[in-house]
Amino acid sequence: MAERPPARGAQDKLAFLLALVPYLMDHDRVSVNQTAQQFAVTEDEVREAVRLIAVSGIPGETATYQHDDLFDIAWDDFELNDEIVLTHLVAIDDSPRFSAREAAALIAGLQYLSALPENADRAAIASLMLKLSRGASANPSQVGVEASETDATLTLIRESVEAGTQLEFDYVNARGENERRRVDPLRVESVDADWYLRGWCHLRGAVRTFRLDRVSAAVMTGEPITHGASDVILPDSLFEGSPDDIRVTIDIATAAAP
Repeated sequence: MAERPPARGAQDKLAFLLALVPYLMDHDRVSVNQTAQQFAVTEDEVREAVRLIAVSGIPGETATYQHDDLFDIAWDDFELNDEIVLTHLVAIDDSPRFSAREAAALIAGLQYLSALPENADRAAIASLMLKLSRGASANPSQVGVEASETDATLTLIRESVEAGTQLEFDYVNARGENERRRVDPLRVESVDADWYLRGWCHLRGAVRTFRLDRVSAAVMTGEPITHGASDVILPDSLFEGSPDDIRVTIDIATAAAP
C-alpha cells in the first residue's frame, strides 16, 4: 500500500499560496499538473489552493466583499480542462506601474544592453523585458535598437568573448595605416555614436583601443585568449595620453573664450 504524503501544516500552506499567486500571474495559462510539478505538491492540493484564491480578496469601500473585490479565474478552463487562468486580480492591479512609454524605453535600453559582449546572461535580460511588458499599465509600443554597420562586428566580438578565443581583423589607425591585428577582446564601450573595443593586442604586446568602424575582415581564430578581463587592469578612461601624442596650441579670439 502506497504511503500517503505527510499533511502540510498551516505555515507550509500559506507559503505555497503566497508563491502560487505570482507564479500564476507570470503564466497566462498553466495546467494543474504543471503547477503541481513546479511546487512539488499534489494536483489536489493545487486545485484546493486555486479554489481558495478564487474566494480571496480585499473588501471594498462598503467593508463587504463584492464581485470585483475577489480574485477570479476562468472556471470553464479550470473545471473542464484542468487549466488555471487568472481573469481578475485584486489589489495588485492598483499598485504603481510603469506607463507604456516608460516600459518601452526600458525595454529598448535592455535590448541595447543584451547586445554588449560582457552581458552573457541574455536569458535573464529577456525575462526582465517580458516582465516589463506584462507589468506596464498598457501594452508598450514595439521598439527596437536601430541596426548599424558595426552590429556584425559586435556580434562576432560577443561570440569571441563567450568562446574565449582571439579575434583577428584589419584595422586602420588614425594615421590611415592598415595593419592586421590579433586581439584578446576584453570590453566593448560606446562614446556618443561610436563603439570601441578594448583588448590585448598581440602585435603591440599591450592593451589597445580599437574603434569598430575602422575594423574590417574580422574573424574568430579559434586560438584561446591569453589575457582575460581579470588578468589586465583597464583604466577608467577610454583614452589615455602617450609620449607619441602631438601637442597642439590653438590661438582664439578673447571674445570666443568661454
